[in-house]
Amino acid sequence: MCNKNGVEWSIRVSDGSSMALEPEHTHGVMRLWDRLTSLVVRFVMRVWMFLKKAWDLGVDDPRKFFHCLKVGVALMVVSLFYYMRPLYDGVGGSAIWAVMTVVVVFEYTVGGTLYKCLNRICATFLAGFLALGIHWIASHTGHQFEPYIMGISLFILASATTFSRFIPVVKARYDYGCTIFILTYSLVSVSGYRVDHLLHMAHERLSTIIIGTCLCIITSMVVFPVWAGLELHLLVPRNMDKLAKSLDCCVADYFGDGDEETKKSLQGYKCVLNSKASEESMANFARWEPAHWRFNFRHPWKNYLKIGASSRSCAYCIETLTSCLASKNQVPESIKNHLESACMNLSSSSSNVIRELATSVSTMTRSVKMNMAVKDMKNAVKELQNDLKSLSDLLIQPNDREEKNEPKDITIMPLLDVIPLVSFASLLIETASRIEENMMKAVEELAESAQFKQPEDEVKLKKNQTANKIVSDEENAIALQRV
Repeated sequence: MCNKNGVEWSIRVSDGSSMALEPEHTHGVMRLWDRLTSLVVRFVMRVWMFLKKAWDLGVDDPRKFFHCLKVGVALMVVSLFYYMRPLYDGVGGSAIWAVMTVVVVFEYTVGGTLYKCLNRICATFLAGFLALGIHWIASHTGHQFEPYIMGISLFILASATTFSRFIPVVKARYDYGCTIFILTYSLVSVSGYRVDHLLHMAHERLSTIIIGTCLCIITSMVVFPVWAGLELHLLVPRNMDKLAKSLDCCVADYFGDGDEETKKSLQGYKCVLNSKASEESMANFARWEPAHWRFNFRHPWKNYLKIGASSRSCAYCIETLTSCLASKNQVPESIKNHLESACMNLSSSSSNVIRELATSVSTMTRSVKMNMAVKDMKNAVKELQNDLKSLSDLLIQPNDREEKNEPKDITIMPLLDVIPLVSFASLLIETASRIEENMMKAVEELAESAQFKQPEDEVKLKKNQTANKIVSDEENAIALQRV
């Protein structure tokens, strides 16, 4: 490359050829351009990946997309109180409270929206009336004592309400209401000291809050409603199915029958372990929902939490079973073959019981095959226990020699080589015990409380028995008349 004087700078390399040198500022500009291009490309790719994930999320669950539309519609409607002069004159400058109410209380589920709306309305009414009453009392005691009375009342009510939030029942159902009570009472009592028309201001704020909450309730219940109770009803049996799949995959992987898909399905028990918070939240929101689908207002949602707790109890056993997979290659093949059939049989029967329980919960119908499945599981437990008792015969093995005069040698297998397999089998028995004692009991309590339907076969059998009894009674009556 030539400079200003037309002179070209070059260097000679080892092979005898020459290479022209370019100015350093040209390399700097090119490097800067490459960096800017790479940054732009990375930014575009990240935006594209984000949009793709958002699109996949909306495709997997379109209800989330509809929820976004519902929030937008509610905010657009409530904003009319600010944009339209007749509505604005009706509520005054407090229309912003309606907008804030919609933003704060609109939740994904109907139960969550009702929980926040009802808590907000009740807490606002209670705090507003108390603040007005105490303000009236303080104003009649004189201007000198008024700030002291208001300050002391604020201290007592705020402290008592904050302490009540530590009570488990209050925290589970009325925690949001306690927060709104403190906020409303503080705003009314503090601002009321400098405001002449306190009653008018309180009336405007209460009316706008009622408008916002009512709009949220109507929109949430009418437009593509998402019921927390139905979500909980579907979540519990879905977790039970994942638990059964994890149990089968764990035993299959331990005895060498697993593949890549089996290892992926093995991690399903982790969803059961991590679902406690979501189950409790859904059960709390479901209590606020009206009757819908096959759930009445007094539906036993607490029993779903018991089923979830029993499922997690079994999931802990499966988690311990997975820790035994690291030592599966240390167990002698002869010992594994001795217990493989019994372990696989117990795993299959236990998972069948879990699936029958999940089907019973999801369909709200008593299972016809439950007794047979439980009987198979108990037989599998006895079979595995018998194989464990006969395991001692395999630990001591005599070696015959060709010489008849020499005594036989006895080979004793090290106990440490057998302990991992025995622990694995014991955990399988413990899992079956927890299924029978905890999970079945919890499902039975739910079936009794929710009045699950009887199977169609049993209903038909009872009808046939009743019909046969009526026919026999009529025949006996006719026979007596002839006599």
